[in-house]
Amino acid sequence: MIDLDIPNEKILLAAQQTIYMVGIALIIGTILGAAMAVILVLTRKGGIRPNKIVYGILNAVINVVRSIPFIILMVFIMPLTKAIVGTRIGTTAAIVPLVVFIAPYLARLLESSLLEVNRGIVEAAQSMGATTFQIIWHFLLPESSGSLILALTTGAIGLLGATAMAGAIGAGGVGDLALTYGYERMNFPLMLFTIIVLIVFVQLIQVLGNFLSRRLRHK
Repeated sequence: MIDLDIPNEKILLAAQQTIYMVGIALIIGTILGAAMAVILVLTRKGGIRPNKIVYGILNAVINVVRSIPFIILMVFIMPLTKAIVGTRIGTTAAIVPLVVFIAPYLARLLESSLLEVNRGIVEAAQSMGATTFQIIWHFLLPESSGSLILALTTGAIGLLGATAMAGAIGAGGVGDLALTYGYERMNFPLMLFTIIVLIVFVQLIQVLGNFLSRRLRHK
């Protein structure tokens, strides 16, 4: 039995905090990312509602945010975090930079998934008189559902890695556990344990994502 030299309650709390940060940030990030992805698909050249200005601005914003490493982004938007949640540190405070980080990332992944839909399906929907909303809701999303799930799976795994880095601002979670009680105290068994926990989380997310994607593709 490996002696981690830390109470089990702290380990359990760290796992709960990681799940909390990933879950909330993924939900909010998915909503924002999906909205941005749909706008990009609609307003791009050859899209249903082409608009160079809207597409150009949104495309540039996404590229800029995605080009900033998360640890720098997290520190840079601390004033925004303070304004939204009232503090710069803590588990809830970490959700703000996590959302800012994951929303553009998911927007690109979801955009790629939506663009995989056969153009003929969209043209058929238009010929039947479907509105823009109906094309998105009844054609684009169902046809790309399997790919969308895989995109969200990839985003969730990337988000998990970001929560580990969020430990640098005292966000809690497995990353903070590894940094505070592992690295700073030279507790190698604990650092190894946190790596194993993160691997397990990643495997569970990937297996669930693959399963749901296969189910949707078969349907």
